[in-house]
Parts: sequence; structure tokens; C-alpha cells
Amino acid sequence: MRFTLKEYQNDAVGQMLTYFSDAREDFHRKGRNVSFSLAATTGAGKTVMAAAVIESLFLGNDDWDFEADQGAVVLWFTDDPSLNEQTRLRLVEAACDRIAHSQLHVIENTFNREKFESGKVYFLNSQKLSKKSLLVRGAAEDEQTPLVERSVSPDLRAFTIWETIKNTIEDDRLTLYLILDEAHKGMRKLTKSDREDRTTIVKRLVNGGSGVPPVPVVWGISATIERFSEAMSQAQGRFTYPDYEVDPALIQESGLLKDDIRLDFPSESGVFDTVLLKRGTRKVRESAAQWKQYAEEQGTTSDPVVPLLVVQVPNTPSDSLLVSAIDTIREEWPELPAGSIAHVFGEHANIQLGDYVIPYVAPEKVQDRSHIRVILAKDAISTGWDCPRAEVLVSFRPATDRTHITQLLGRMVRTPLARRITGNDRLNSVECVLPFFNRATATGVAEILLGKSSGDDSEDGSGGSGGGEGRRVLYKPVDMVVNQAVPAEVWDAFDAIPSQTLPRKAAKPTKRLTALAQALSRDHLLADARKVAYAELFAVLDGLMARHKEQVQVATTGILDVRGETLIASVHNKNVVVAEKFTEIADERSVDSDFKVAQRLLSPDLARKYADHIAVEDDDDDGLFDAHVKVAALAQVNGVQEAVDREADALATKWLSQFRVAIKGLTDERKAVYDDIVAMSVEPQRTGVARPKVRSEETEYSDGSKVVTKPGHLMADENGDFPISSLNQWETKVLESEMGQPGFLAWYRNPGRASEDSLAIAYKDGKGDWRRMCPDFIFFHGDLSDVKVSIVDPHGFHLRDALPKLVGLVDFTEEYGAEFHRIEAVAETKDKRLRVLDLKSSSVREAIKGASDAEQLYLSAAATDY
Repeated sequence: MRFTLKEYQNDAVGQMLTYFSDAREDFHRKGRNVSFSLAATTGAGKTVMAAAVIESLFLGNDDWDFEADQGAVVLWFTDDPSLNEQTRLRLVEAACDRIAHSQLHVIENTFNREKFESGKVYFLNSQKLSKKSLLVRGAAEDEQTPLVERSVSPDLRAFTIWETIKNTIEDDRLTLYLILDEAHKGMRKLTKSDREDRTTIVKRLVNGGSGVPPVPVVWGISATIERFSEAMSQAQGRFTYPDYEVDPALIQESGLLKDDIRLDFPSESGVFDTVLLKRGTRKVRESAAQWKQYAEEQGTTSDPVVPLLVVQVPNTPSDSLLVSAIDTIREEWPELPAGSIAHVFGEHANIQLGDYVIPYVAPEKVQDRSHIRVILAKDAISTGWDCPRAEVLVSFRPATDRTHITQLLGRMVRTPLARRITGNDRLNSVECVLPFFNRATATGVAEILLGKSSGDDSEDGSGGSGGGEGRRVLYKPVDMVVNQAVPAEVWDAFDAIPSQTLPRKAAKPTKRLTALAQALSRDHLLADARKVAYAELFAVLDGLMARHKEQVQVATTGILDVRGETLIASVHNKNVVVAEKFTEIADERSVDSDFKVAQRLLSPDLARKYADHIAVEDDDDDGLFDAHVKVAALAQVNGVQEAVDREADALATKWLSQFRVAIKGLTDERKAVYDDIVAMSVEPQRTGVARPKVRSEETEYSDGSKVVTKPGHLMADENGDFPISSLNQWETKVLESEMGQPGFLAWYRNPGRASEDSLAIAYKDGKGDWRRMCPDFIFFHGDLSDVKVSIVDPHGFHLRDALPKLVGLVDFTEEYGAEFHRIEAVAETKDKRLRVLDLKSSSVREAIKGASDAEQLYLSAAATDY
């Protein structure tokens, strides 16, 4: 893979590989057809995950101990012809590194093969399998076709596509894997007008029919997997594995999706379409200026983000509406160059509007054509399209069309740089301007975007826009900036606050070290870092080789000697006896199998490079065979892998500490690389909290009343205040109590998402999976010569995650408690009392570790009144 997978992506790939391995076994050993699914919201990187699975299927995966399937054939099936080539290009350009162009084929009408070839991906769409398609018509049919029609048919097609599929399935050396992209398509229920025996093309692939057996393995990928699961449950003779759904909160936390969606709408009745279109135009111009400034700060002015304004119109817009919209935009944006406005209407043709000619552009090409600054659209654009630089949507759809709006917004939520912009809420947001909505109808849009409403009028559910924990929809937000009243000493204390990374299930210290070495060399922080890293690891392996010399020799003999027995069955006395034992010398193939095991244990790069290091070359031999035997033997010795991992981890930790300050001085893009490297561990790792730069907060409640503000926050409006709309009544009590304490200096409302400017604490949820919590408040007390930092976290004990989070807070306190004045968890009991658990107390921590119920903890002697 060219990209480093996010943790949730890597976990999903690991689970899918487990399913693929089991499915292969089920089909070839048990004759059982299998299906399973991957559900992830729009923007999760489903194509990247699929590419990693396909690469592993063809070439194996050491991280997940997955062996390549030499007979694997992948048939990638979509509902939209335009997605075939688009997906192929994504696999080649964005996701795959070790899969050649020649292994990826879009099936056209000229395709004519007896069976598919192993090690290849074939892209097919439902239109190619329709009754009128040339692919389904064989030579016998062509002979009966009138000449006028036969002229456009293939010359005596030897095999229809259905015959190709049949022959592939029936070849015992091959395994056909069907990937249903956007798997909810083609799974619709039959209408009254459908004949009872009618099935969709997808169902024919899945269930078989007309002499074609069902596809052995079906993998559905979609944001909306329910219909796929329902169809699979109804499939005859197909065994279904449990659905795998990626947690939307993890997707949101990754930084791949924009955190905030800002909704603008008129607060009074009237016609304000042109007024709000002007506002949307100003917003995209402001966004362009902010991205330009960010690029200058980062030293990346050669390729800044160029934000796009999307204007959504009704399905049959009048010419006067379109002309009015264009006139309004040009009036507000007079320097907009000619040719900057285009459309993606279904007519696929240029539009002449008086003096204006609006060219058509394919939706999937908008992202890369940065000269286009305004795009006109109708309904939600085709499934699979996205445009991360689309940052402002002005919709002329009426209030009844909220699903159409959210579907289009679902294509706009990806972050332009595939990462969160540290500490800048404005650049991590998308704007939605709704001239024909009011507060009530806009709230409906917000509910869909937050995942609180499915949007029942959505036909296929394809507009999912994420909306996991951490996503916010803001009404009339105000951008907070650094509070000038906060002393520098407080900010210095803020900079020293520890935070934690999210551990990774498949992390390997040797891979982490080599990734770090490559990054340090790339950034000119440590010359020849990879060479230094390998030299250190070679020294460890040399020492282990010498220390375990006898064990290595025994293992070497076991690798080189293939031992067996000859059995003789006597027909006369019906006895089976061992006639003799024999020993054969292992060949290169046998040794290579043992060496691959060593590669999985030590990492492929380290095993190969160490073999090169110890190989003794002579006139007749390069010495690699003997070296591979020694490495394979050493890897079999107990404790060797652990010793290498310890050394790799120690060196990585040393370098991360040594170059900590230098890394902080790099661009955000490069710092993000190191953040990923730090997180490549099976245990939480220490990291810092980045200073916020722009913080967006609501200034009105849902009923339109003004939000209460408080002073003293690290971020503030022009009056030095911070809105507290996100606080409930008893959280407000906690804030006011802390602000009234002697020596109060400042406070920080910790973001609810695990972003770079948030203090995040790792904990294990009820399933044993690692998650991160973000305590509500950080308070600063004392005097400027000794600023004391405290964590105070009001958290309801009625929530399912209450106790696991408390346990995580205990672990965090035991490791970093000395760096805080107080670490406290607060809850409101049923009788409206505030009770507090002092995590700095060892007896309280022990009580939490032994507790089975969070509420009882707060009612017990372990807690006191707040």
C-alpha cells in the first residue's frame, strides 16, 4: 500500500482477510458458498481498504499472517458504468503499489475468454449483463441475428460472460471472489409490476441460475449494508459471516472527515435566495484566503487547497434561475476568471444562457480541475463521487428536499488533505447555506448529518455522510481565537500536558522503527537513519545468534533434514509396520517456506537484510541459501522475536525523544507522519496537545435564544468570552465552582473528539477494544510562577462507557498523575448532588478497579461531595 492505513482501516482489513481465508476453506474443503460485508460511512476509505485486501489476497500479508491465494480471481461489480474505470484508477493511483496495471481489467463488449485469469481484478457493471448486452450473446445467437444487427456484434463470440463466470467457478484451481461495490444497489424489493420469478442481475450472480453456479465468495461493501445482508440471508445454500461495521466515531476521529457542518438559514420570513447566495460566495472567497494563508505558513504555496462553491438547484431549473444565480455570484466575485463556472447536470452537455456558456464536467473530474471554482448541481451526484475541496453548498432546494441536500453534502465531507488541520475548526468544516429553510426544517438536516435520522425518503441510503461521535452541526457559529488575556505561563503549562495515542492491534516494533528511520532521513533530521537502525538490529541478532548457538544448530538441522517413514501394509496378516525411516535434504522451496515464517516474525525487510548481512559469498554461490537457513533457524528460538522487538522499541523511543523539538518545527503534513509512527504500538503512547488556533462555537440555542458566555477560556471572541452551549446544567455548575476557586487562572473546554488540540485518554471498552475519551475540562490554578493543571471530567454514570472510562482514567493517572494538580471525575446523582472521585487517591483508584457498577462508586465512600 502507498498509504499508511488508519487504525480502523487496518482492523477492517484484518477482519476481512480472516473472512477471505475462512471462505476459501469453506468453498474448497466443504463446498459451501459464503458471503460477508463491510459497512463504513461515506469518506471512510472503502476503496483503500478494498485495495489492501486485494493486494493481500494476491501477495499475502505478513501483519495479519495471511497467505496469498494463488488461484484468486476478483470480480468487482458496480451498478454504474462510470464507476468501473474510476475505481480502477483509484486502485492504481491511490491505493495499490504492488499490483500492476495489467492485473486490472475493465470488461468491455469485446471481452471473450473461456475463464478469468488468476491474480487479476475484473470490473463489471450491471448494464453489461443486461439481456441486450453483447457480452451475454454467444456465437449461436449471432448466427440467427439479422445482418443489420450482426454487424455490430463480436465475430462469433466463443464465450458469453456467463460462460466465462461458470468456467471460472468450476475450475478447482481458481477461487472467484465477487465484490459488490455499494452493495445496497440491486438489492431492492420487487414491485407489484415485477413478475414473481424476476430477479436482479446481482441476485443471479449470487444465487446462480440457467446453468451458472452461484459465485463462491461474495463480499459486499457499502455505507448502507442492510439490504445486502437481507438478500444474503435469503440466498439459497449460502453461509453468511457476521457483518463488519466500522465505528463512525473512529472514522470521524481519524481526520478523514470534516468535523463541523455549519448551517446558515434566514431567521425571518421572506425571499432571501440571492442574499444568501452572496453570503455563500463570500464564504468560499474567505475560505480560499484562509487556505492560501495556511499554505504560506506551511511552506506549501505551490499546491494550496482551492475551495469550491456548489450551487444546488431543482431538477428542472428555469433559465432565469440559473442566470440570476450566475449574475449574483459574479457580482459578489468580480475577479472570478472566465471558465470558472461549470455544471454536472445529467444532460451532459454545455448550457447556453444568454451570454453565458456553462460547460459540463464529469462529477469525478471536478476535484482535479482546480480552475473550476463554482459547480452547479441538481440531485445528489452519482454514488462514489466526492470532492474534498467542495467547502460551501448553497441549496435552492425547498425545505421538503432535506434528503437531497444531505446526500449532496455527503459527497463534500472529506477533508481536502486527508487529515485534520491542527487546531483550526474553520478549515475543518463545510458550510451549508439554505435560503428556503427555517430553524425547524434546518434541524431536520442536522439530525440526518449527525446520524440521528436515517432520512426515510432516501431511496437507497447512499448519502451517508458519517456523523460519528465528534461531528458537530453548528447554527450561526462564531470563530474564537487565542484569548489575549490568558498569560503566556498558562500556555506554557498547556504545552506540557500529556495526551495518549490509540493503540494498534497489528503494530510491530521493527516496522515502527524502520518507518521512523525513513521519516527522519526524509526530513534531514538524522542522516542514514535506516542504515543506523539496521546496524543496531543486526548487532542484536548477531548477539542472539552467538548466545543461542546450540539451539540455532538444532533448528538448522530440523530445517535441512526432511524426515519421514515408509509404511508397509501386509495383505497376508493385515498388519501395518514401519519398514524404515528416511531423511532427505530440504530443497530451496522447503527452506523458503521456513524463511517466510521468519519474515512474519521479524518483519520481511529485517529478515531479508539480515540474510544479506550474514551471507558468505564464494565463487560458486552467493551464500543466500545458507543465510536464509540461519535466519529461519534463529527465528524459531524462543525469545528471539521479543528481544528484537524490545531493541526496536527502545531505539524508536530514544529517537522520538531526541528529535521531539525538531519534529514540532516541521509542517503539519510531516508532523502527521510522526503522529502515525508514535501510534504504531500495541500500548498507548504519550503525545502532546496542540495549541488551538481557531475554535468555532454556537452563539444561539436551538430555540433561537442567545447562548450564555463565560470569560477566562483559552479561546475567546472579540469580547474575551466563550459560549457554553455544549454544557448541561450540572457541567455549568462544575465550571462555575472551579472559576470561583482561589488562584483561578484559566479554563479549557476540551474538544469532544480526539483531535490534535484535545487531551485524549486511551481506555478499553466493554468488548476489549481500545478507544479514546476526552475529559470535559482542563483548569489552570495557582500563580504564574507555578501554574497547576487539573483535569475535571463530569460524566454521567448511566452511560454504558462510564466504568471503562473511569478505569482508563485510573491507568492514565497512575502513569501521568504526578504532572497534574488534580484529576477528578464528577457525576450528578439522582437526588441532584454532585459527587466526585479523586483519581489522585490510591484508595479511590483501587475502588474503581474493583467496581462493577459506576453509579455505586459515586454513592460509595470512595466518592465525596463536590
